[in-house]
Amino acid sequence: MIYFDNAATTFPKPQIVYDKIMDAMINYGANPGRSGHKLALKTSREVFETRQLLSKFFNTGNPMNIIFTFNCTESLNIGIKGILKSGDHVITTSMEHNSVLRPIKNLETIGVESTIIDANPQGLIDPFDIENAIKPNTKLIATTHISNLVGSITPIEEIGAIAKKYGIYYLVDAAQSAGVYDIDVKKMNIDILAFPGHKGLLGPQGTGGLYINDSLDIDSIFQGGTGSESSSMIQPDTWPDKFESGTVNAPGVIGLGAGIKYIMEKGIENIRHHEEELTGYFIEEIKNINGIKLYGPLINRQGPVVSLNIKDIDSSEISYILDNEYNIAVRPGLHCAPLGHKTIGTLNQGTVRFSFGIFNTYEEIEIAVKALKDIIGNF
Repeated sequence: MIYFDNAATTFPKPQIVYDKIMDAMINYGANPGRSGHKLALKTSREVFETRQLLSKFFNTGNPMNIIFTFNCTESLNIGIKGILKSGDHVITTSMEHNSVLRPIKNLETIGVESTIIDANPQGLIDPFDIENAIKPNTKLIATTHISNLVGSITPIEEIGAIAKKYGIYYLVDAAQSAGVYDIDVKKMNIDILAFPGHKGLLGPQGTGGLYINDSLDIDSIFQGGTGSESSSMIQPDTWPDKFESGTVNAPGVIGLGAGIKYIMEKGIENIRHHEEELTGYFIEEIKNINGIKLYGPLINRQGPVVSLNIKDIDSSEISYILDNEYNIAVRPGLHCAPLGHKTIGTLNQGTVRFSFGIFNTYEEIEIAVKALKDIIGNF
């Protein structure tokens, strides 16, 4: 199968990721931070190594402000709900995933106020519009880095500078960028960074993380066993224990560490260049085909995500044909981004999303282009 669904989950993973997961499962799969025997200590050291790798990768300065979660959605919920209280105001955008929009809408029931900045028809956000929306009670700006719908890239460093200027916290959803695009939380003035392990970072599903600036006073939204301060029934304030209740997905986190090492060895700039080159090649090959409508920036500020439609045919039908007749995996529908679809005008039809990864090739792009031409010829 030709796999063009990397925005949902990268596949396949580097072999080292599978090897490290299986090694942890078979040879030392004990509970980290819960016991003092050799196997538990080995697991703890391996988990901490991944924490250190992530800290270096995002330039957090302190590995203890990296929190492990089970996915980016959990990370976003912790970041958004841990910081916002009744009477606060949050600014976000129309290009956000429901993992940002739904927690914010949920908080509106307790008195949190929100402003949603509209992107332009290509899915691009103007930082000037965000600055103009700031109010005296604005506490948080929350934006995606790269749209999972059209691949539009948000200028997070500019927005981070605005947030710093006004003393507002800045949260970035790096679901589509972590592992492919450079993120320096200090340089970019990012206070909270949410990221999945199973996408660009090349780890397994069931892994994710959250960077929190350790100067923030943020609440934990989960409480439970942490392996520390067990004599107290009050959640400890010690980081990362404050935010990591229950047993961490140790084999998954160890596999995530292997994925990060692979990226560091390969060079993130080389990965990004490869994926952007494939994206540009795909766009150039199909942009003038009669019957195909493309969405997004397409030239500048375009990540390795491309959404399209064929005539007025339902996106799910096109995806089904690609899967069953051409063995090409893509994703159709609304992509958990309803406001994004309103922005680009595809709320009823959805889009067929192609998302490219490190292991895709030019030959696969050419096969997909031919398949699209064949499908158009049959309608």
